[in-house]
Amino acid sequence: MDEVFDVPAALEGERLDRALALLTGLTRKEVDDIVAAGRVQLGSAPASSRSRRIHAGEHIRVTGGTERQTPAAPGGEEGVPFEVVWSDSELVVVDKPAGVVVHPGSGNRSATLVNGLLDRFPDMAGAFSEPEAAQRPGVVHRLDKGTSGLLVFARTPAALESLQHQMASRSARREYLALVAGDLESDRGLIDAPIGRSARDPVRMQVQAGGRRARTSYEVVERFGNPASCCLVRCRLETGRTHQIRVHFASIGHPVVGDDRYGTRRLGSREPLKLGRQFLHATMLSFDHPSTGERLSFESPLPADLAAVLDELRGC
Repeated sequence: MDEVFDVPAALEGERLDRALALLTGLTRKEVDDIVAAGRVQLGSAPASSRSRRIHAGEHIRVTGGTERQTPAAPGGEEGVPFEVVWSDSELVVVDKPAGVVVHPGSGNRSATLVNGLLDRFPDMAGAFSEPEAAQRPGVVHRLDKGTSGLLVFARTPAALESLQHQMASRSARREYLALVAGDLESDRGLIDAPIGRSARDPVRMQVQAGGRRARTSYEVVERFGNPASCCLVRCRLETGRTHQIRVHFASIGHPVVGDDRYGTRRLGSREPLKLGRQFLHATMLSFDHPSTGERLSFESPLPADLAAVLDELRGC
């Protein structure tokens, strides 16, 4: 059933997407999706832009209504590339290659790491009854599509609760190797800056007042000056915000090399190194086993594409 909303005076001049989110309780992403699908009308004409300014008294019609539809739970798929590093009845540790999305979402309903895990470990599909957990079975933490490295997944609700608690309490340890642009002043440092979602671009994160607390500690492993000024750094996450390492280093003027979204700048007098993805790899993961309490630690070497970049830099 269609729903019609009358724009109140309080929303005079507001953007369509922001106003509709306030009127319906939908997220901005959900509003953007229904606008893009042509389901929103202003008066008798389809809304062509989510940023269009609206006026008091206008009528907004949403074809099909605004009730959230629960997507089907993901299924298993063969052929998703990843390596199983460790598995038992309660958890799975994997090494994710760059280019693979962790779980289904808007624009990525298949061929994700979760789909591949459900193919290899079908018991995970029915292990989680809570709606959110059922949509993302076993997901404890995430890596960006363009980031490679180690992830742990739970196979039972109890293991999921334990691992999520360890991530939140920082008893689990996660380390990354990143190549960042420019020459960092100090060999060690801590970036302590809150991160929030950009109001202009909902898929972009940024350092901002009022954002969620975010802390990244780092140490320089190696410095390079030719053919590009950059530093190989080992990073430890003390919090786990979306795009945290990428946003933090961009905010101090040293973006991750190869990161198109957060602005790899020119390195010295030459173009940035050509990677096709950001130089960021989750190289170490350590946590307590949910049942036994045994400390488990895993390491992942740099994949071939990133190792080749370092070989090139060291050879100059």
